[in-house]
Amino acid sequence: MSRRKRYSTDLGDDEWAILEPLLASLQGGKGRPPVIERREVANAIFYVLRTGCQWRDLPEGFPHWNTVYGYFARWRDDGIWERANDALRRRVRVRLGREPEPSAAIVDSQSAKTTEKGASAATMPARR
Repeated sequence: MSRRKRYSTDLGDDEWAILEPLLASLQGGKGRPPVIERREVANAIFYVLRTGCQWRDLPEGFPHWNTVYGYFARWRDDGIWERANDALRRRVRVRLGREPEPSAAIVDSQSAKTTEKGASAATMPARR
């Protein structure tokens, strides 16, 4: 771990234990091994997502913003974030004594109606 300031958005060891195997699955054995710790990249991504700062405004101590964004885009395109969400959902469901996969879904009819025209068009009064 680097010697940078710690932030509330940093991954704990238990959180990293869940995410690390998903990120490791991307290492295809091609090219040189990564020099930057994936955990630090993930911490930087979570910092941006939580604070809303621009990629270029990542505080000093995180990996370079361009590197962080490159990892974010690659992980997004490879479906890592979706798989991480699925893994976390399964863990929570099992911990609550439920089956890992949901057996039903609920669609709110009001939400379904607003998506037909687009949320703002359906909920805003017409201009005169």
